[in-house]
Amino acid sequence: MDKRTDKKKVPTTFNPHEITSERLKYSVFLTFGLFLMVLAFVLNSPKELWIGSIIILTSPAKLVTDYFELANSGSALLNASLMTFKTLALVRLSKSKITGPIIAALFTVAGFSLFGKNLYNSLPIILGVYGYAKIVRNPFSKHLLPALFGTSLGPLVSEITFNLGLPLFWGIILGTLAGLLIGFVLPPLAKHFAFFHRGFSLYNIGFTAGIIGMFFISILRSFGITIDAYELVSTGNNGIFSIILYSLFAVFFFIGFVLNKWQMTGYRQLLNQSGQSVPDFISLFHFGVVLMNMSLLGLLSTSYILAVGGELNGPIIGGIFTIVGFGAAGKHIKNVLPIFVGVFVVGLFNVSEIHSTSALLAALFGTTLAPISGYYGSLAGFIAGVFHMAMVLNVNYLHAGMNLYNNGFSGGFTAALLVPLFDLFKTIKADRKPNHKKDKPTPLPIKLID
Repeated sequence: MDKRTDKKKVPTTFNPHEITSERLKYSVFLTFGLFLMVLAFVLNSPKELWIGSIIILTSPAKLVTDYFELANSGSALLNASLMTFKTLALVRLSKSKITGPIIAALFTVAGFSLFGKNLYNSLPIILGVYGYAKIVRNPFSKHLLPALFGTSLGPLVSEITFNLGLPLFWGIILGTLAGLLIGFVLPPLAKHFAFFHRGFSLYNIGFTAGIIGMFFISILRSFGITIDAYELVSTGNNGIFSIILYSLFAVFFFIGFVLNKWQMTGYRQLLNQSGQSVPDFISLFHFGVVLMNMSLLGLLSTSYILAVGGELNGPIIGGIFTIVGFGAAGKHIKNVLPIFVGVFVVGLFNVSEIHSTSALLAALFGTTLAPISGYYGSLAGFIAGVFHMAMVLNVNYLHAGMNLYNNGFSGGFTAALLVPLFDLFKTIKADRKPNHKKDKPTPLPIKLID
């Protein structure tokens, strides 16, 4: 058996009876939301926060619209805080437990609330998923992940409402209807498309949302409505936000270290996980180990941005938060580092400068392909990073920035292309070995976000 195929077993260092209470997990993430809110009031006055929040709620939010620049940093953080609280409320109301994928969704929602998501444009999509759950007679908890991740298409709701020249009343009506329709079709499509990349792209909803966004934009363009990609980003935030992010992730590590009884036990086993199919690290490892992994990913990501001369603006911090969240559901420093290196190397020869926002977002969100390096090895991860960088710069036109998870869209195509080739090379290599035992075929996703 290939040494990378036996990575799903529960580590022997984890005692399943030492389950972290839901109250403790809620407390940690509520504190995170409160931290963002307090920080908002520290950075801006209440009047500035009110005005900035109105601007965020009533403006188109297509990729890449940095709320730091559109409004102000405090309003962006307040929006992220409120979206964090809304996510936790949905988890509680749906009677779901805080699992690894839920943590990934929580931090993804918080991160993208700095540059695209808000309370208005996310709500119709969530209600659409809820409607789907009711029609198919499933509990909403079964479809909570598509509801949370599906808010990636929130900019489409904002675009129709505020940027097509419609009267406000009809803009709200049509934008809401579009969001409801998106939410309704998202769960069945997400379940289907997961087989397209076989679980090797962690942002499956991003790929599904890209397909949906592409169809919506095609319809709008067929009526002569022009919607182009957009980029509005801020600069000059590195000083304050490097301190904030390093401090936040240091606190995460300290909490995890304390919860794990002042030791790193279990972390080596976590590094042996491939990450395929959005695994639930919370069910496999102690909560403290997962928090430490999230922390280290945050420190690595922030350091990468600063090392290449990038700016810590809303989209970049959103990317960092997303990586941190998926530290509970598939990512760790061992399987994301080859992606970083691959994107960095090809970026040196690319038309986009390596420290540009687009290149940095490709590096951060390109870690959707971390399972490839986790399963096939670091060289495969490097190659995936190279191909992803080339792909992601060319697919934004298809959905015109309406899908915030552009890298998830690109990553799905990249994984679908590379995984069969890596399987082929793996089979050829095995066939050349004398008296070899045939490797198991690449498994289909063991857990689908449906």
